[in-house]
Amino acid sequence: MTNSVCSLPPRLMVSAPASGSGKTVFTCALIRALQRRSLSVAAFKCGPDYIDQLFHARTSRAAAGNLDGFYSSDAQIRALLARGAERRDVAVLEGAMGFYDGMAPGSDAASAYHVARATQTPVVLVVPARGASLTLAATIQGICRFREDAGVAAVVLSRVGEGAYRYAKGAIERECGVPVVGFVPQHDAFSLESRHLGLVGADEVEGLQDRLDAMADIVQDAVDVGALLDIARSAPRPDVAPFVVERMLDAPLRMAVAFDEAFCFYYEENLRVLRDLGIEVVEFSPLRDRALPAGACGLMLGGGYPELHAERLSANAPMRDAVARAVLSGMPVVAECGGYLYLNEWIADKGGACWPMVGALPGGSSRQPSRGRFGYIELECPSGGLYGDKALTLRGHEFHRWQANAEAGDCRASKPGRDRSWPCMSYGATMAAGFPHVYYPSNIDAARSLVRAMRRFKESGGDAA
Repeated sequence: MTNSVCSLPPRLMVSAPASGSGKTVFTCALIRALQRRSLSVAAFKCGPDYIDQLFHARTSRAAAGNLDGFYSSDAQIRALLARGAERRDVAVLEGAMGFYDGMAPGSDAASAYHVARATQTPVVLVVPARGASLTLAATIQGICRFREDAGVAAVVLSRVGEGAYRYAKGAIERECGVPVVGFVPQHDAFSLESRHLGLVGADEVEGLQDRLDAMADIVQDAVDVGALLDIARSAPRPDVAPFVVERMLDAPLRMAVAFDEAFCFYYEENLRVLRDLGIEVVEFSPLRDRALPAGACGLMLGGGYPELHAERLSANAPMRDAVARAVLSGMPVVAECGGYLYLNEWIADKGGACWPMVGALPGGSSRQPSRGRFGYIELECPSGGLYGDKALTLRGHEFHRWQANAEAGDCRASKPGRDRSWPCMSYGATMAAGFPHVYYPSNIDAARSLVRAMRRFKESGGDAA
């Protein structure tokens, strides 16, 4: 991969008036339908969500990443789009929440609209149509006219039968001047969204590929996929330099990255940055493997669902011991959210039973009555540590229901634009462990510092065995 300039690919964005409209299932079905036309597809998520990207990955076989107006400038968003869609025929971007909903109430900053505008991507609205008809035209017209550069190119109605769809289609096109190119009926195949998204990992959905194929069959019959492809090909094709980070290492260093049903939440851009810098990413499973990958000089424990697999994680004592030895040896360790909980002494499962974990950090964690801290954060690290020799501020995201009872306060997280902050993270020269998911492209120096720490560990003869 070089920094040579390339044209942005044909592309479209799937968005909606609100969360729960059926965006993700439609996006996955559309990707599969496009693949059936022998097209290679890059799938992006607008915003900080890493769960939907898992379903994109299982559909497109290559999650292209996140495009986010809080993490990145408009220019960087375009560069990340160019990198993630390299050598792909078409890119499909999925919006988050409602089309104009941004990082704070009343703001369109970091919204799907923001990303669509930054990338000049035409928008397809997925609009739930059950129990409405002409009122749908008012909703769609409002979205189209709320901003002059909304870029809405087509509408797909969801959760509606063919008869109601055809009745509403003419009225919407007459009143709004936007083509309605199909519908998604109420069907068991699309129950994937309500039953699974955000509840379990993509790899745990029984018969996922069969479900995706069934969804694609329906979409191919009920939606004009050719019209959507024409919309994607109508997008402007400006030349952009793909986002690439200059290599640091002459010889690669191994980073052990936990990846299985319990640990699966990673920003693809973070792993891509590490690979650019010269890191060899080696996956392992804390559920199944009994030792860390040989030669590892760093350890990354991502987010996920350790609470759903607490008994199995606890039963794998050799792996828990191996991780504890790695921390004790001074191996650089990044542990985010679920990975952070795994480093604690125990995790309480959904039934309240407590299961021993690694024990590298004090205390344990349990489910809270309501969702814990959620949303974008600015992470202030007041002193030097794994991400740099001096104080620094990082951008990240939190989303969790389990809460640690002894969370460290070496750093401080704050909600951007709001008077709210809290202490968080165990942070030092060889560890960054806490609930925040940090986004490396927003601060490349932090990733470089992590690589330098791995190099020092290697040069010092560090051994976690």
